Amino acid sequence: PDPLFLMLTLLSMFYYICLRRRSRSGTRGEALTSRRAVESGQRATLPISVEVEQYAKEVLDFSSHYGSENSMSYTMWNLAGMPNVYPSSGDFTQTAVFRAYGTWWEQCVSAPLPFRRTPKAFHSQDYIELAFEEPVYPTAVEVLETYHPGAIVQIMACSLNPFSQNPPTDVRWEVLWAEEPTKVLTPQARQFSPSIKQLSFPTNLIRVEVNSSLLKYYTELDAVVLRGQKERPILSLYKMPRIDICDLSDSDEELSDPGVSFRQAGDGKHINLGNGYFDKLPYELIQLIVSHLTLPDLCRLTQTCKLLHQHCCDPLQYIQLSLQPYWARLSDTSLGHLQGRCTLLQRLNLSWTGNRGALTLTGFSSFMKACGGSLVCLELSCCHFLSEPCLEVISQTCPGLQELNLSSCDRLHPQAFTHISKLTRLRRLVLYRTKIEQTAMLSILTFCIELRHLNLGSCVMIEDYDVVASMLAVRCRSLRSLDLWRCRNLTERGLAELAAGCRLLEELDLGWCSTLQSSSGCFQHLARNLQCLRKLFLTANRTVCDSDIEELAANCPALQHLDILGTRMVSSSSLRKLLQACPKLLLLDVSFCAQVDARIVQELCGLFPNVAIKKSFTQ
Repeated sequence: PDPLFLMLTLLSMFYYICLRRRSRSGTRGEALTSRRAVESGQRATLPISVEVEQYAKEVLDFSSHYGSENSMSYTMWNLAGMPNVYPSSGDFTQTAVFRAYGTWWEQCVSAPLPFRRTPKAFHSQDYIELAFEEPVYPTAVEVLETYHPGAIVQIMACSLNPFSQNPPTDVRWEVLWAEEPTKVLTPQARQFSPSIKQLSFPTNLIRVEVNSSLLKYYTELDAVVLRGQKERPILSLYKMPRIDICDLSDSDEELSDPGVSFRQAGDGKHINLGNGYFDKLPYELIQLIVSHLTLPDLCRLTQTCKLLHQHCCDPLQYIQLSLQPYWARLSDTSLGHLQGRCTLLQRLNLSWTGNRGALTLTGFSSFMKACGGSLVCLELSCCHFLSEPCLEVISQTCPGLQELNLSSCDRLHPQAFTHISKLTRLRRLVLYRTKIEQTAMLSILTFCIELRHLNLGSCVMIEDYDVVASMLAVRCRSLRSLDLWRCRNLTERGLAELAAGCRLLEELDLGWCSTLQSSSGCFQHLARNLQCLRKLFLTANRTVCDSDIEELAANCPALQHLDILGTRMVSSSSLRKLLQACPKLLLLDVSFCAQVDARIVQELCGLFPNVAIKKSFTQ
């Protein structure tokens, strides 16, 4: 028989083998007892339960938002309470808006490489967690979407009451509804209320996860409604326990050799009759086959036989490890089981993990000390378990680290960031929505001179961005991308020094930097000095004018993304010059530009069909 066919046949059987082994925790007798109990309950008279309807009381956590940390416009905090906009459609500041949309950001030079083994069913890019007043057994979750709907891909419920003084030690998350990203043809408002599953526990903590990759513009959410009953409904029939990432034991108990058949001789001894050539497959071929499995499947496969156990525990299978899709089930125990397999680990994604006590300093430190020596990339977005000792451990155990993402780790103490300066090989550093202060930032720039990509978006604790820009110009001349989104105290002096010192910049985000004035000539000077620019965001700068656009057209032919939302002084003639001079342009946002109406946008779209020209509206 074909050896590869035998291998694939065995792989198709491993689910059955694993389930048979695990089913001992739930016997057939228990299943029958559970079913009889349910059937008996169905014959009884059901109590009448009143349905409770409630809007979110508080926003507990989120991964990103378009708005500022110091205002309410376009922030996630707008999701608390009753709707402000619905049923109206359009772009309104009173709604909740995430930071990005579409796929343009994946095309940027600052975009990180994707992780292998990310499950195809994991689509989430952003999330928000909402607390409600009363715990209920959910019957419906309604999301009021007011602009470009269709981003929601998953709704989850938690067993933890966020207002309880005595939180449980075992926090459970259950999926109420999940689906692939969808493309809604109209940007009009809608009430999204998918059919949800029944829960075995009451909840007042709901998590909404989104994927905006198919959207043509920012999605806007206005409110979330939780409907449910206070009394417990009839439960579903007994279900077989599920094998998940928490079951990673390396025990050799009952593991057999693959492809080996036996015949019992007269004296009771077993005689080997052949192995079906399975173990004669090249080691590298089996490694290649198992490399296509997701992490939970890889862990299940270890329990089938000794040979596959050896392959599935090979450190070469764990050079890259993304645990973000399993954030709801990851714990210190999970990391402990993986620790022995990750001795060659180079890229680790722990984003969204460890919150509400799931990971501790002890568990994280133990894993990093055992597996951090070869790390070059560490993703820790929204990891609220992080503390100053955690960053100290990273600085001590990861001497070769080149990429560090602490996006939205907004509960880290400012003093913790001083440890980053010890990571002198850093090339990519994301500090979006953190509380880093100026002293720590200057220390990082002093020692981390190899930086290529730096994100300081919404870092409101930095007192003087001119000083930071000046230090970047002196110490980080190889910088390729810089995100200064909503950095409100950067002036033309700091921008001039930056443009003079970091001439290799390809991406520059100056969105909502209101202290920059076009009349100073700062944008024209920028265009002349940064001729490699591919992305420039001047969002909400009312002073951008035709001279700035014409200077970009004359000096930045590689420009791909330009956002001048909100300017009042740019005409259609300068936009035509730009579109003609920049053939690689893919995205042009002219929303709320006073001199660019819908007719002009339609005309430009007809002349330049390869450019996505954005023009939002209110209704």
